[in-house]
Amino acid sequence: MASSSSYSNPPCAACKFLRRKCLPGCIFAPYFPPEEPQKFSNVHKIFGASNVSKLLNEIQAHQREDAVNSLAYEAEARMKDPVYGCVGAISVLQRQVIRLQKELDATNADLMRYATNQQSNNNFNYGTSHDDHHQTNYGFSPNTTWNNNPEADDDIQ
Repeated sequence: MASSSSYSNPPCAACKFLRRKCLPGCIFAPYFPPEEPQKFSNVHKIFGASNVSKLLNEIQAHQREDAVNSLAYEAEARMKDPVYGCVGAISVLQRQVIRLQKELDATNADLMRYATNQQSNNNFNYGTSHDDHHQTNYGFSPNTTWNNNPEADDDIQ
């Protein structure tokens, strides 16, 4: 006795989830392969199979893969954060970029101060003999706030 159904292709994740027969022209099959059931499950829970089917039928074939990937990304983000979805993730990343940009700006400013300080020290030392180096304070007062000598602080009036 021969079987009336053919098992050559397993149903796509959408048809398997929806418990229906996956026909050759199934709109979901190219985008929801049977080995990715969670992808369709998330999209279905957030957007609904009917809405996704309508969307895929209304857009051009070359745009469908990108649309499904966007829906899957948003659905996964909504599962993690039901209120903000991927907007929440984008907001976190934007704040991180701003913080890192400020940190980079501060580091660049420190680097410029260091380079300028090194350059001024090199320019100041031209014309002094090697024997005079131990007596030179390089333009800094020994009583500056970074001096750790407590005896030098006693001289400040």
